[in-house]
Amino acid sequence: MPRAIWMLGLVSLFMDVSSEMIHALLPVFLLKTLGASALVIGLIEGAAEATAAIVKVFSGAISDRAGRRKPLTLLGYGMAALTKPLFALASGVGLVFFARIADRIGKGIRGAPRDALVADLAPASLRGAAFGLRQSMDTVGALLGPLLAILLMALLSDNIRQVFWFAVLPAMLAVAVLMFGVREPERPRAAVAPRQPLRGWRALQRPFWVVVAVGVIFQLARFSEAFLILRTQQLGLELAFTPLALVTMNLTYSLSAYPAGHWADRVPRQRLLALGLLLLIAADAALAYAPDWRWALAGAAIWGLHLGCTQGVLAALVVDTAPDTLRGTAFGVFNLLSGAALLLASVLAGALWQAAGPAWTFAAGAGLAVLALLSLARTARPVTT
Repeated sequence: MPRAIWMLGLVSLFMDVSSEMIHALLPVFLLKTLGASALVIGLIEGAAEATAAIVKVFSGAISDRAGRRKPLTLLGYGMAALTKPLFALASGVGLVFFARIADRIGKGIRGAPRDALVADLAPASLRGAAFGLRQSMDTVGALLGPLLAILLMALLSDNIRQVFWFAVLPAMLAVAVLMFGVREPERPRAAVAPRQPLRGWRALQRPFWVVVAVGVIFQLARFSEAFLILRTQQLGLELAFTPLALVTMNLTYSLSAYPAGHWADRVPRQRLLALGLLLLIAADAALAYAPDWRWALAGAAIWGLHLGCTQGVLAALVVDTAPDTLRGTAFGVFNLLSGAALLLASVLAGALWQAAGPAWTFAAGAGLAVLALLSLARTARPVTT
């Protein structure tokens, strides 16, 4: 595996430590400290992810046209690092909303160029493994972040704002590693996209659009992980330990992402996607009918396995079905449409939570996952490699 992919994984690890220190406590901070409702939390989370998805369209296309991935990747990580202090300073929902949007704009700027950079660096025979490795290291960071949040909450007497300040340091480390540790390979002129890169989506063929359709259906069945945190807290988990929901999810996610990506290089990728949907159905059922927070943590663990079986595989499928010169554009389009689906799913989840309760929210998610599984069965040939 090329060294630069390990470095990109380390960048993702540090940034996710920072982000998840904040995100593990942010839903409770919004609910308990700032007085936001579950619907407002769903709107914030959905709008933030949808914003990132929109920005990815432009950043991916620009990286194709420029023939360079690293500058936009560095800009995106740098912007995300600069937003971290805003969460600690927030005294109302408005600044949190602004900070989340700005943070996700940074994610949107870096996402498609970084994924395209992984594809540029990885040998074709290790493509699934490369995406799985980066995702695993990303998720190790997402595991360490909530653990650090729990530790700091204990040391700082449940002072959430001070924990947010500590999250600034690993974000700065991520930017430093990317700046000095990742060297972008030279791309031949023939591998650079033609002029008018924002119209490059027109050259994407039917197999790619089938993958997009599958990704959209997946996102409709899976809303923001903020609701996992709210569910464990609603079932009686103490405030200082609410990050355990993300710790549990990210532990199983990090352990499964690389093996799943490695497996996807050897079997039809559709099998991994189907397994992921079955795991999502099981996770939703556990969360819907959990009698206490321990069962909710079990549901979060299964949720993480579902992510491990699907996220890297979907990224590999995008690369499989897009021209080399339009990889950034392809990731941008894929993330735009799947992000719009996540916005819709998160808003509906928040509204359903507020109107009927958490059990109905997760039961509805299980039903959508069943529909996604049936839809996947109808698209077997185009998404198999």
